[in-house]
Amino acid sequence: MILASLIFLITLVFVIWQPRGLQIGTTAVIGALCALLVGVVSFSDVLIVTGIVWDATLAFIGIIILSMVLDEIGFFEWCAIQMAKLSGGNGHLMFVYSILLGSFISALFANDGAALILTPILLAQMRILKLGAKAIIAFLLAGGFISDSASLPFVFSNLTNIVTANYFHIGFTKYLSVMFVPYIASTLISIIVLWFFLRKDIVAQVDISLLKNPDDALKSKPLFYIAWLFLALLLASYFVGDLYHLPISVFALGGGLLFLVIANAFKVVHPKKIITTAPWQVVWFSIGLYIVVYGLKNAGLTEYLTFILKDLNTRGDTIAIVGTGFIAAALSAVMNNMPTVMIMDIALQDIPNTALAYANIIGCNLGPKMTPFGSLATLLWLHVLAQKGVKIAFWEYSKFGLLVTPPILLLVLLSL
Repeated sequence: MILASLIFLITLVFVIWQPRGLQIGTTAVIGALCALLVGVVSFSDVLIVTGIVWDATLAFIGIIILSMVLDEIGFFEWCAIQMAKLSGGNGHLMFVYSILLGSFISALFANDGAALILTPILLAQMRILKLGAKAIIAFLLAGGFISDSASLPFVFSNLTNIVTANYFHIGFTKYLSVMFVPYIASTLISIIVLWFFLRKDIVAQVDISLLKNPDDALKSKPLFYIAWLFLALLLASYFVGDLYHLPISVFALGGGLLFLVIANAFKVVHPKKIITTAPWQVVWFSIGLYIVVYGLKNAGLTEYLTFILKDLNTRGDTIAIVGTGFIAAALSAVMNNMPTVMIMDIALQDIPNTALAYANIIGCNLGPKMTPFGSLATLLWLHVLAQKGVKIAFWEYSKFGLLVTPPILLLVLLSL
């Protein structure tokens, strides 16, 4: 346990620290190799982990490719400008609309896609609108928070969703039927809580005349209209795939590559650029860190968790769901939600209560907002902001996250 914990902690420190530009995927792979070399995990464990995460990883690649192509043609910028225009210059209404837009993008394009794509667009828009530093930070904090808290409704909305749905053999339609209400609750409660804590930093009026016409953001109007139809058909295909028990990655990756081909036919994107600039480090990060954490499982961590979760399960659904969700949230905040979801799934596998699997997802999606390193989406979000000259200090973020996350998490778990 000591050796497995040490390897995990050192890996996590380097993931957060990133000395000399060391990328997160490289760090995770080095950690996995160390775990393999010292015998914390075996080669057969690597195969088990690969079997657990391959579908989620391939689906993630497809969603990111689709998001990058849509971003390239101006799809998200059009949505952001329309959102601002609809507010009529009311700063508080614009704040609410930006959260709703983040919720929509997180649901359809995953939390990491929302962090990577929407963050720079919102930041650029806030600067064009000449908002002050405090107002910009308020909008960015809200956008960063909703990227994770709204990644609940679809299996593909978060890597944690895919891993858990596959682990417990939960179909696409079944998953949506259970998690739709928590998604709506999470979005609405997030709006209320985020506005309450950030309202003093939001300006009353914004000069929206500074923004360009939404259509001017588009590289191809015909392709823009095709994109909406394509997204509707892609979403429908997931339901069809569910009937035949097909992996989610068949449609996520297939859809991403197909739309890349369509966009290339319109001569508005360069496929080579999209493929080469895709965040491949995220792939190595997810696989590498899962292998490192499997060493904690081998050392007996899941046995302790199973004991606690079984006890919670005897105390009624409400206590079991809330307790499971907060355990997953606390672990995610400390050790990142990617490894947490797998550890919790393994600990829950012998407990005959599927509701706890959903509670685990909610905890792993919302809980990591308590710390800057709790989720990959937050790490990506902070990295994008740093590249754009906006730095949010560790304690500044943690103070905000620890304040707003627990009440939202509790209410969303109760909605489940």
